Amino acid sequence: MKNVNYLNEKNLKALIIDDETDICYLLSRLLKHKNLETAFVNSLTDADKALKKEYPEIIFLDNHLPDGLGINYIPYIKKNYPNSKIIMITAHDSIDDRTIALENGADYFIGKPFTSDIIYKTVDELSN
Repeated sequence: MKNVNYLNEKNLKALIIDDETDICYLLSRLLKHKNLETAFVNSLTDADKALKKEYPEIIFLDNHLPDGLGINYIPYIKKNYPNSKIIMITAHDSIDDRTIALENGADYFIGKPFTSDIIYKTVDELSN
């Protein structure tokens, strides 16, 4: 229960960057069960705008977005928002993409479809 208390005390924020609105709503609902405040955007351009307004502790980042690859956006996030944890989520789950994402600084890599248990476990690990 320590993780839940930590999350409650901190009111952590999560930004979801995914072009699939259904995934954004699903993740938002799951993260609210972990007491995270959520926001979502559907492109890297909108992610830039959102990141300038708020500094989320956790970022869920899809790879294939309308204006670029999330995997190439990871170094930008790590440079400008070094305390944010990045969870790459993608339906295009390959060994190469996993390796590049983790080498670029992603903290976790989750393939789609994912389960609520995987999301909860990942958030718990990040909050320790």
